[in-house]
This record gives sequence, structure tokens and C-alpha cells, in this order.
Amino acid sequence: MKSLLKLVVVDRNSYMNFVENHPLRNFLQYPSWSDLKSEWKWSSEFLGWMNKEGKMVGGTNVLYRKVPGLNKFLAYIPRGPLIDWFSTEYSLKDWFHILFRHLKQRNVFSVKIDPPLVRKKWSSDSITNGMLQFQTHGLKNKKITDLPPNQVFREVEFIQQELSEMGWRQKIAQDSFDTVQPNFVYRLDLANKGLDQIFASFHPIWQKKINQAEWEGVEVSVGSLQDIHEFHALLAQEAKHDQKESRDIAYFQKMVEKLSKEDPGRIRIYYARQNDQLLSASLAVRVSGQVWDLYSAQLRKTDHAASYLLRWKMIQDAHSKGDHTFDFRGVSIWLDEKHHQFELLKFRVGFNGDVCELIGEWDYPVIPMLHWAFDMYMKKR
Repeated sequence: MKSLLKLVVVDRNSYMNFVENHPLRNFLQYPSWSDLKSEWKWSSEFLGWMNKEGKMVGGTNVLYRKVPGLNKFLAYIPRGPLIDWFSTEYSLKDWFHILFRHLKQRNVFSVKIDPPLVRKKWSSDSITNGMLQFQTHGLKNKKITDLPPNQVFREVEFIQQELSEMGWRQKIAQDSFDTVQPNFVYRLDLANKGLDQIFASFHPIWQKKINQAEWEGVEVSVGSLQDIHEFHALLAQEAKHDQKESRDIAYFQKMVEKLSKEDPGRIRIYYARQNDQLLSASLAVRVSGQVWDLYSAQLRKTDHAASYLLRWKMIQDAHSKGDHTFDFRGVSIWLDEKHHQFELLKFRVGFNGDVCELIGEWDYPVIPMLHWAFDMYMKKR
């Protein structure tokens, strides 16, 4: 049966109008993100699925990376595509088969997606109580996935089944950060809540930390491109302490430049200072309805109250703009206090949000033999 959908390349303005109104919109699917990636050898195009009336009913920002020495490309659709995943009018094959044909014409041999669909949720209370029970019984090497989730979205599990039957291959990761985008993220729901109600839901120690920072004269401000070197210096210092690599300052300068050009309010850098000393900083990205705490760092002396106040200020700003979600981004699933990412999870859980498991990364072999050969090459590196 011939698909009722048609896939076409759309111009930037048409795509922007579509993505701005899609319920699953996220910053990785905005044109400005492809502008940023173009600085690092990625090309891109905006695609639109059109129904028989010529109305755009789906869209995506596709990133392309050329394989050295070959006229072949890898394609990546970060946190997309933005389609009606639960449509009763179109099947997943209707959406994807025409995408595969287009990608093949573009000399793509493999495409990766990580759809913005949440499969399960665990509340902060469930995680805290679960950790206490594990500790009480001396249980080790436990993960969030060992706890019963508060919510399971069966319709999303059906999507996973459909993708697998279509030939998509899911990347099975050991932890949240083993994929391009974190598979487990921590989100705070702000919808239909007052600020007093949100603050009252925080763990009492978190409330005390926020008040303590205010009493001690910690001041939170929003910076500009001119002082991004302070943010980067703190980020690099923390990375060195944790024995990790950090991105060059040029990356953040380009990020601020590209994202701000699309919308002056798209990106903000928050600084928490006490007596002119920078204690904590965070780079936030916003699209209408949602804010992401994308990159953050703090002075590695103690668990300073400044970081708590800084997040509270970010949450207040998101609430004032009518945003429904504050996304703290990725967390590890390990509940072992000795795990190097445990403190990050512990810090976020105190804000009384939810750990959300997305459906993860999926790869499709547009040209199976080349996909297999490249996969073997990457595994041997």
C-alpha cells in the first residue's frame, strides 16, 4: 500500500514554525543546534512529512557526518524525529520507510535516532526509600532499574517493539552516559504549581541549603559572552579534579553565539558568587515550555550551598516564563555511594523530581553491508 505521507526538504522558516509548535520539541531539534554542529564538520537539512493535503505533520533536523575517504555518510537525528509516534492514521513504517529512501539517496549507510519518548519514571521518594532499603539489608551493586517504577508507559514499550520488528537495532548500554545523549534524565515538573508549592516539595536539607546560601550573601546572576571564560575555567577545573576531559572554550563561545542568534533567550549562563568568588555556574538552554541544565560546575571544596541556590534561581526563572519542565539532564543509574556519578544523582534527587528512562539509541542499517563493516571497524578501535 502506498504511503499517504510524502517526505520533502523544507526551508528553515517552515521547519522552525513546525518545531515551535510540536509537543516533543527540544533544543537538539532546533535549527540553531545544527548551526552549532556545522562548526564541527556536521552538515544538516530539515525534513518535513507532508500529508495528502500538503500540511506538514512531522519534521526533523538530520545531522550528517561524512566518512573519511568515502562518499558515504552517517546520519544522526538527536532526540527526534518529531512525528506523531502514536498516530492512528499512520504506522511507523509510513513515517520511516520514506525516510530510509531519502537517506539512501543522500548516500547514508547508517542512521541513529534517540527518540524523545519516556518509557518509565521513578519518583525521588521511591529512589530514596529504595536506597535506604538496600543499605539496611547490605545489598550492593544496585541500580535504579532494580526498583519498581512509579509509572510505565506501555504505549512507548509498543513503539520499541515496532522499531525492533522494522529492523532498528537498539544500543544496550550499561549506564545512562554510555550513549550520545543520556538515557536516564532527571526532570522536575513545574506545571500547575506555585513556587511555594515547588519549594515546599524539596527535601528539608535542600530547603535549608538554599536559605543558608541567601543568609551567607551568595548572589546569583546571569552572565554574557564576555565573561564565559569564568564559566569555562570553573568547568575545566572540575574536569581536571575528576580526571575527565572538558570541551574547549571555543565550543561554548560558538554555542552562545549560534543559539542566541536564533533567540536571545535560548541560552543563559548563571553564576553564583560570594564575596566576588565564583562558587558555582551553569549553562541553561530553553525552548518554550522547557529548560535544560546543560553544563554545570562548582568549586570543588565542599558541598557548597551556592549550587542549591543557583538551581533554585534557575527554576524560578523557568516558572516565571510559564515553562512546564526543568530538566537537570543525565543521571547515572547506579545507587552505589562509591560510584563516581552517585553524588550527582543524590544532589538532583533532593529537588523532588523524577528519573525518566527514555527509549534509548536505535540504529538502522540503510545499507546493511556498509553498516556492518563500519560497526566492526568501530568495535576494533
